[in-house]
Amino acid sequence: MAHEDALQSRSAPLMLPAVSAPHVAPVALLVLSNVFMTFAWYGHLKFKTSPLWIAVCASWAIAFIEYWFAVPANRIGHEVYSAAELKTMQEVITLVVFALFSVIYLKEALTLNHLVGFALIAAGAFFIFRGPLG
Repeated sequence: MAHEDALQSRSAPLMLPAVSAPHVAPVALLVLSNVFMTFAWYGHLKFKTSPLWIAVCASWAIAFIEYWFAVPANRIGHEVYSAAELKTMQEVITLVVFALFSVIYLKEALTLNHLVGFALIAAGAFFIFRGPLG
């Protein structure tokens, strides 16, 4: 009997939490949004000899594209996430995108201090998504 139960449990479908487009789309859109915004805010640092007005105009143009990802991410995401959860998600995604950007594009090292700071922010995100304490 135990052997039959074990075989049945192996063949039973794995039950995953409900995942829908409103759950996943905001994450994907916020990643894209943050890639564009990170380039808008920090990409010009590799072109310090360009006039400031060109950097501002180029950054603004990139940020305009970013809004086409951020606004739908929040609109779609608000169907299943609170505004605080969406903002927290955006901040965590921003840190990940920025960390990769600073290492890969700007060739700047991440230090232990950066990682500790990012971990503390991630801990804050845990409490936002955890729900009420107590």
